[in-house]
Order: sequence, then C-alpha cells, then structure tokens
Amino acid sequence: MNTRLVVALLATLAFAPLPAAAQFRQIPAPTMQEPDPGVDHTAKDADLDPALRRQPVFYRSDYPAGTIIVNTSDRFLYLITSDTTALRYGIGVGRDGFQWGGIHKISRKAEWPDWTPPPEMIERQPYLPRFMAGGPGNPMGAAALYIGATVYRIHGTNAPETIGQAVSSGCFRLVNEDVADLYSRVPVGTKVIVQHQ
Repeated sequence: MNTRLVVALLATLAFAPLPAAAQFRQIPAPTMQEPDPGVDHTAKDADLDPALRRQPVFYRSDYPAGTIIVNTSDRFLYLITSDTTALRYGIGVGRDGFQWGGIHKISRKAEWPDWTPPPEMIERQPYLPRFMAGGPGNPMGAAALYIGATVYRIHGTNAPETIGQAVSSGCFRLVNEDVADLYSRVPVGTKVIVQHQ
C-alpha cells in the first residue's frame, strides 16, 4: 500500500468523531475516590492548598452582601461582602453528571448533623450506612446549611483532601473550620446562587 495513502488514512481517522454509542458508554468517574464514611481524615486539612483556604478576594457583583454564590466550575463558594469583595472558600463539588445550578435559599441549618443518605444515593451505593450520627467521622462534618427543598447541602467534611475535587453526589463541602465560619455568618433565608457552566 502507498505510504502517503496510509498516512492520509490515519490522519483522517485520528480526527473523526466517535460514534454516538462510543461517546456515552460509561458515566464519568469522580476526580478522586470518595473516602469511606465513618473514617475521620480531618487532620489532613493541614495539607490543604492555601488557595483553597478561606480568604477575602476582589469579586465584583450586583448581588447584596450576604448572598452565597457557588461556582461549580472554579470549585469556590463566595460569600458577598460588598459590591467588589467576597469571602472565598474552597469547596468540593458534584462529580460529572451530578452537578447542577439554580437559585435557592438556605432553608435550615444544623451543627454536627446526622447523615441519612437519600434513597437515590443508596441505590447507587448500596454499601453506604442507612444512618450515621453526627460527629467527626460523619461525611456531613461540623455543620450543614440545607439548600431550599433540594436534597443538597453546603456542609463540612471528614475528608478535607476532597476539597477542590469533583466527587460528591451534588452537595458542596468545605473543611470543617470553613463551614463553621460560614455557618456563623449566614442566617436561614440567605440566597444561594449555584452557577454551573
């Protein structure tokens, strides 16, 4: 066979789109393995990248002070403090297929909440406990802010190594120190804007 013909054929195949069936064969994997519930990894928060720690930042916004903006692409939560500033918190977000967007309000708050995985999560991960009391090994961490009537929450974590990753089933997690800080700053009724690009 002619060498030029072979090279041209290979180049054509390299840029050809995959058939639709091949493009959607499997659900994308999380960016890292989710640690087992009940295991307390909170000491690992000392290893957290400084960029993912709570810090004041320049942030231009038309939303009033006190509004929470969650950016799932950048993996940051912003608490608006003025029209040009915000407190920025590093977060863990939902893995591909479990990210979402919308506008809601904080409907409830709880410190060291119990964890009852929703039925949809149990169906996907049948090995999960059906109930776990609040405490250091609980995946909900030190506090939770419940988002509207959804099953999603802004909460702490027993696994700080997951901050900056896409591993959850749609909730947003912060290290315990940061979720406790956020919890102290926002009341029930706070507007939450989840941006998903």
